[in-house]
Amino acid sequence: MQSHRRSEIMLAAVLSGAAGFIDAVGFIHLGGYFVSFMSGNSTRGATALAEGNWSGFAMAFGLVAAFLVGVVSAAILRRLVPSRKRMAVLLYVTAALASAVVLFELGIGGWAAPAVMALAMGAENVVFERDGEVSIGLTYMTGTLVKMGQHLASALTGGDRGLWRRYALLWLSLTTGSIVGGFAYLAVDLNALWIAVALLALAVVVNGREFQVTPGARPLNGTG
Repeated sequence: MQSHRRSEIMLAAVLSGAAGFIDAVGFIHLGGYFVSFMSGNSTRGATALAEGNWSGFAMAFGLVAAFLVGVVSAAILRRLVPSRKRMAVLLYVTAALASAVVLFELGIGGWAAPAVMALAMGAENVVFERDGEVSIGLTYMTGTLVKMGQHLASALTGGDRGLWRRYALLWLSLTTGSIVGGFAYLAVDLNALWIAVALLALAVVVNGREFQVTPGARPLNGTG
C-alpha cells in the first residue's frame, strides 16, 4: 500500500467499508455464514462435515466456490478490457450485488442470492491488482493487521511513523461498515443491501471523475 496514491487509499477504505457492511448483513441473514470472509467459511464447513451437518457443509463451501468464481471472473475481465480496468471491475461488482438484492426482493434468491453476494465480494478484491497480484486486500483483514503491526513496530523503533495508519484505516473501515450493516439489517432486513449498492455506485462515479481529471497519468498499479 506504500506506493498507492492517497485517493486510492480512500477508495480502498470505502470499498472495505462496503465489504464489512455486506458481510454483516449476510452473516446475520445466513445464520453465521460469511459472504466475504472465506477463512471463516472454510472452518465452518470443516466443522459442519465433522458433525455430519451436510447442509452447513454445502452452504459454507458453496460460498467459498462462489467467492472464487468472483475472483476468477473479475481477473479475466481485467485482462479482456483494453483500458479503465478498475472501472470495469467496480461496475461488475456493483451489478452483481444489485442482482443479488433483486433476487432477494423477488423471493427467488434461495441459495443463489447469497452466492451472488459472495461472487461480488470475490470480484471486489480484484479492484486493486498489480502484475497479476492483489495489491490491496479489501474483504479480509488478517494480513492487514499483521502489516499494521509490523509498520507500527517500525514506527516505534525509529522508522516511518505514518505507514501503519493506512492499514489501520482499512481495518477501521471494514469494522465500521460491519457495525452499520448489522444495525441496518436489523432495521430493514435485506433491503439494507441497497445502501451498499448505492455506496458502490458512488465509488464508480468518484473513480470515473478521478480518471477524467488526470487522463494522461500512469496508474501506480500499472493496470488502472
